[in-house]
Formats: sequence, C-alpha cells, structure tokens
Amino acid sequence: MRSKASSGPRASSRKVARESSKTLSSRERIIRAARDLLEKNGYHGTGLNEIIRKGKAPKGSIYYHFPGGKEQIAAEAVLFAGRTLAEMIRVNLVKKRNAAEAIHTYVNGLSLFIAASGFRPGGPLTIISSETATTNKLLNRSCREAYSFIHEAFKEKLRDYGFPDAEASALSIGISAAIDGGIMLSRAYHSQKPLRTVARLLGKMVQAMDPADNRHP
Repeated sequence: MRSKASSGPRASSRKVARESSKTLSSRERIIRAARDLLEKNGYHGTGLNEIIRKGKAPKGSIYYHFPGGKEQIAAEAVLFAGRTLAEMIRVNLVKKRNAAEAIHTYVNGLSLFIAASGFRPGGPLTIISSETATTNKLLNRSCREAYSFIHEAFKEKLRDYGFPDAEASALSIGISAAIDGGIMLSRAYHSQKPLRTVARLLGKMVQAMDPADNRHP
C-alpha cells in the first residue's frame, strides 16, 4: 500500500512543497505552519503562539509580515493550501487514456493519502470554510478564492480532455464537492471505502458526460 501511495497525490504534494525549512523565509514558514495547524485544529483551535512556535519565526516578524495578526495569517494559509492543491490536481490529471480514468485514479490516490495520514483532515479548506462561512468575511473570501483555484484546475484539465467549457465548469464543482464529502466520510469511518466509492462514481459520471464517448449515438 505504501508504494502505491508514494506514486499518487501524496508524492505530488511533496514535490510541490519540496523546499526545506532552511530555504524558506520567515513569512513562508509562518504560512506553512498555520496551514498545518489549521488543518489539525481548525481556526478557533489554533493559537497565534502555536503558529509562532511551529513556524520557528521571531515573534516580531509576525506583525511585520502580518499586521492583521492571526486572521491574516489564516487567510494566507488558506490561499496557499488552495494553490498547492490546484497544482497537485494539474500534476496528477495527466497522461491517462481519458478524463474518467484520470479522475478515478486521482481520487483513489487521495484515499491512500488520507489513510496514510491517520485520517487527518484533507487540508484546512473544508474545516475553515465551515467554521467561518457566516462569521468572518476575510476568511470566507479567502476560502472562496482558494476553492476557485481548485475548480479552475479541474476545469482546465477537463478541457484538455475535450470537454466543452460549460460542462467542464459544472463538473469541476461536482468533483470538488464529492471529494470533500468523501474525505469527511472516510475520516468519520476511518476507512478508505467512502473515497473509493466516490472515485468509482465520479469516474462513471465523467465517462457518461465525456464528449468523446458520446459522439456516435
């Protein structure tokens, strides 16, 4: 199982974020530390001092780089997570026979990654968006922007496989929503099965909508 996981999204995620902590600026370390803590504890469960300790940055640099404090750090961390995931999607959804196979393989890879992580959250986006949807305008705006990165990445790859713009746009939202739901259920059940089921169903849905498979009635 480990060898399969190493060739999927987990490996791509490492490739996207390969820089060692020694090469990162204090600002970057703070953002990455915040992303990890927000993923684990949520916005309300993450303290500024925790971010400082994990980011190994001088306390004075916090307000130099982030005059808005914890709220601004969290907003930047959410955007960073969205961009990283969008790049992971672009890296993984290539070199398959068709879009259905690409999506199925990608989501199956996520199931391996979630299991290998001990069923931790699949990123801070889901938890932060649910925590702050109606209580924090800045974080809600950042979540919407981060999701737009993800939707655009799916849309871009679906267009590469020949989907018209409108269908690619609609599918990108459906795929993203199904994956988020599958991650939540896999975490709740401590099982890969929900995400694997999502992978299979998404593959069938994408195949049914693939213009290449519907040119000849």
